[in-house]
Amino acid sequence: MLYDALVAESRRNDSLDDVRSVALDRVRWLVDLLEGQRTEFRRFMGHEYRRSRAAGAATQAEIDGRLAACADEEGRAAVLCLMMAARFDNTSYWQYDAEIGPLISRVRGWTPDEVAVMLLRATEYAVGYRFAHALGLVLNAVDQLDADGRRAVMPWLGHAHTALMGTTVEARLRASLVQRLRALLASVDEAHIPEGLIPADAPWAAPLRDRAKTSPTPELAGFVGHLVSLSGPRPTQKWRGTCLELADAASARDVVADVLRSLAGDEVLCSAGSGAHTAWIHGDHHYHYVVHQNDGDLARGVVWAAALTGGPAAVQHLGVLALRTGGQGNGVIEDLKLAGAAINALAETDDPASLDTLWRLRSRIKHRALRKQLDTALVTAAGKQGITAGQLIERSVPDHGLALDGSLERELGEHRVRVAIEDATTVRLTFTRPDGGTTRTAPAAVKDGFPDELRELKALAKEVRGTLSAERARVETLMSAGREWPYDEWCRYYRDHPVTGVLARGLIWEFRDVGNAEGEWRAVAPAPMAEPPGEPEYGVPRDGGRARVRLWHPIRASADEVRAWRERLVAERLRQPFKQAFREIYLLTPAEEETGVYSNRFAAHIVHYPQLYALFKERDWQANFLGRHDGGYDGKARAEFGDGDWRACFHHEPAADDDNGGYAPEHAATDQVRFERREGKRWREVPLTEVPPLVFSEAMRDVDLFVGVTSIAADPDWTDRGEDRHAAYWRTTTFGALTASAEVRRETLERILPRLKITGRCSLDGRFLVVRGDLTTYRIHLGSANILMEPDDAYLCIVPARRSGDGKVFLPFEDDRLSLILSKAFLLAADTKITDETILHQIKRGA
Repeated sequence: MLYDALVAESRRNDSLDDVRSVALDRVRWLVDLLEGQRTEFRRFMGHEYRRSRAAGAATQAEIDGRLAACADEEGRAAVLCLMMAARFDNTSYWQYDAEIGPLISRVRGWTPDEVAVMLLRATEYAVGYRFAHALGLVLNAVDQLDADGRRAVMPWLGHAHTALMGTTVEARLRASLVQRLRALLASVDEAHIPEGLIPADAPWAAPLRDRAKTSPTPELAGFVGHLVSLSGPRPTQKWRGTCLELADAASARDVVADVLRSLAGDEVLCSAGSGAHTAWIHGDHHYHYVVHQNDGDLARGVVWAAALTGGPAAVQHLGVLALRTGGQGNGVIEDLKLAGAAINALAETDDPASLDTLWRLRSRIKHRALRKQLDTALVTAAGKQGITAGQLIERSVPDHGLALDGSLERELGEHRVRVAIEDATTVRLTFTRPDGGTTRTAPAAVKDGFPDELRELKALAKEVRGTLSAERARVETLMSAGREWPYDEWCRYYRDHPVTGVLARGLIWEFRDVGNAEGEWRAVAPAPMAEPPGEPEYGVPRDGGRARVRLWHPIRASADEVRAWRERLVAERLRQPFKQAFREIYLLTPAEEETGVYSNRFAAHIVHYPQLYALFKERDWQANFLGRHDGGYDGKARAEFGDGDWRACFHHEPAADDDNGGYAPEHAATDQVRFERREGKRWREVPLTEVPPLVFSEAMRDVDLFVGVTSIAADPDWTDRGEDRHAAYWRTTTFGALTASAEVRRETLERILPRLKITGRCSLDGRFLVVRGDLTTYRIHLGSANILMEPDDAYLCIVPARRSGDGKVFLPFEDDRLSLILSKAFLLAADTKITDETILHQIKRGA
């Protein structure tokens, strides 16, 4: 019988046993009605639906009527009975919130013991949201208790708080209940910090936990309560002011500093022992995390408190924490809220070191939402210093302690170790022996005698390498910005910077006298790397103190000037950090003027989609992922240009009939390119004629790269596949008209070929590099790098090795496709030396 089962369960051998038993005896009629209701349900389950429905309705009506007639004492007993009878398990599901809620609100005279029974019973509900809903109802009864009554139920309130902190429920509901519980507990004891408010097993919370145990005070309790009240990544000014007052009142500045240090560096937690999924996770699967999701508010509060009270000492730990919880490949799952709090707090520290930290984070954090917060943080920091975001970024580039020439030397015993930036992509450690010889491998004397110093130097080289890579990408984005600098400012942050200077001294810059705003810009050659920066001979005007400086772009130069610069770079073997003099130019065409707001220049290409998506990320374009999901059939990749004032949108979609049965398509079809202008916090689409030429050219250059690299026309394995659905496109495009990038490739070959040892066997013929071998003559397409053989244009498939090019041909810029074309030319010019049977078979068959 139900009554016997409830009586048996009510005996816990605690002080509340009698309260439960008396309540069950007082409303025995209710127990009988509940048992009848359950019996009817089981009897008619799946049979005679109408009859069972009518019987159940009649029983429910009788229950509701008798409960409505209950006086206070009987009503309180009925609530306890209903809570004990509720079930949420694998065998049954009975819940009585609709009956309990009105009763708790209506009846009066709640005793502390009755409330304690309800609090304890609510925590026993196995389903998290049922526990939360029941707890909310019970707290209505707690509100009716006087001060002595609340003091009496304080242990059960604390127990409920601990249980709630460890239960996964909807965030808003949990936050509301937590706030009510903490207010009730504080009304009894101002110095009391509820169990679970400070996590009991988290290493990072140990400093705060120890202070709460050894020196509990109302001020500390108020401070901790204020910390957990922060639910967003950025607090209000009122919260910040109160935080400073409470931290000083509780003498807690050192505590939050210790907690922040622990968050950044202490051991992480494992889901195998605690975590949101511990209850149901199976097997050996596990993950590591810094802060449990239920403790996030406290952790974010500590982050901001430490930033507000710690000053410069907090900057390093904030940066480490942001990277630890927002970076990739560190073995810890992302915590975007905590990382965002650390990023935003860095912007508010007003310490110069925070700019360096934010800049490093910007180059290492890839998550889209965090990148946006980083950009906002940089803008905030810039506004405080009265400068633009662009100025802030260039001023916060770390120099890593390097000398002006980009190097640093240390004496380790009898050896000298040098960390040096050798070119725009290379940072090396060089070890000089006592006899003057050099090596790139650490000698045994250095490894054994100075292990810590060697580790630091290797870490430094890695950091410099990361900064150099990020600066190379950043400076290239300035090609679309059209920015100008005062000469002195340019010298400080570009020409003479130990890292950025390596790049700046390899680029072409333009100068104009500040006193002559209408005067012509004068371009200046890149300086040799060996030439010391800062000297008058360093390729800048001697009256440069009055000059304005901007980055040279070929779109603003005449054809003769561009041609002269390209000749000079090749003749003097000057390799630029990125393609500048040989940069492709994309001008608005009459067809694009006619279409108005979109360009079809790169539409209708078939591309390898996984490769395209990876290239989007590499070039810092944000794109949704195509696939079998809502919104996965309409792709849009976006990137900002012109210092963030303009945005290009490249549309694409799954290729027609490309159904490989997988989640994502193998191939995509390209579509329109559109442009938007920033207006406040919104973007507005504009006609192409309104887009600045620099922005249009740079954006279309990226799109050309996407298509050129990922098109199936550039795939050497994609030979004529007969009736393949994309075969027609492949045949049309792989040997078709040259794009702007291919045209630049052709012009570069015109200058390089005369300097090659195979020049007598090579010539340029329209879209092709013609190579005369001993077995036959070959035509290498300058766009796709695919090969045709004379006399009947038979296709020759050569799959490149992982590293193409012979490595000895000087190129004034990086171009993998040009390197591939040259490597094939060298191979085919000596075709009698080819030993690969696959290639030889094709040549003999074609010849």
